[in-house]
Amino acid sequence: MELFATKGYEATTVDEIAAAAGVARRTFFRHFRSKEEAIFPDHDDTLIRAEAVLNAAPAHEHPLDTVCRGIKEVMKMYAARPEISVARYKLTREVPTLREAEIASVARYERLFTRYLLGHFDEHAHADDANDDPLLAEVAASAVVTAHNHVLRRWLRAGGQGDVEAQLDHAFAIVRKTFGTGIGAGRSSAPKPATTAPATVSAHGEVLVTVARTDAPLDEVMRTIEEALKER
Repeated sequence: MELFATKGYEATTVDEIAAAAGVARRTFFRHFRSKEEAIFPDHDDTLIRAEAVLNAAPAHEHPLDTVCRGIKEVMKMYAARPEISVARYKLTREVPTLREAEIASVARYERLFTRYLLGHFDEHAHADDANDDPLLAEVAASAVVTAHNHVLRRWLRAGGQGDVEAQLDHAFAIVRKTFGTGIGAGRSSAPKPATTAPATVSAHGEVLVTVARTDAPLDEVMRTIEEALKER
């Protein structure tokens, strides 16, 4: 980052970076495939940590809250070294290839979160059209990442100053309120609400046998029984 700041990104060579780091050129290429990749050295590990958050999520936690905790791993990466993060932010604004690399990294997080959310829908809320599930998952995942990046950019423009954790929580609360409906803590195993008669009655001699769904309203079940008794 010091070389980029003094010589410029394009004018700085891999040989110069290796020399400044006190290593051989081949050592550089054992760690990075290119000069561009050296700007974003932590995203692979951060993606792994974010996925670990999803995999270890408690069953009672709302999936959007889990995704928000997962994306916070990215903020932790930037907040670990604010001065480097601010310099990198300025550099990516100036160099198109770095900006493209950053966009590619963002897409990886969105794909991870989309896959996770797609497995956590409230089937009752989407009984009419389950085909909306992929759309909602992708939009919600993008909203979480976009909210995070909005706060992150604002924090970086402020020189890495301010309570970024509180800003993130505020942004995530907005996302949760907007996209939380229809995404549950897991795929529901509960039966869908009855769409036919709540109960059926059959007579066997002097005995009435009533069959009803466990989620059928009690008053409707009783009404069905009363009508059957009147017919007897």
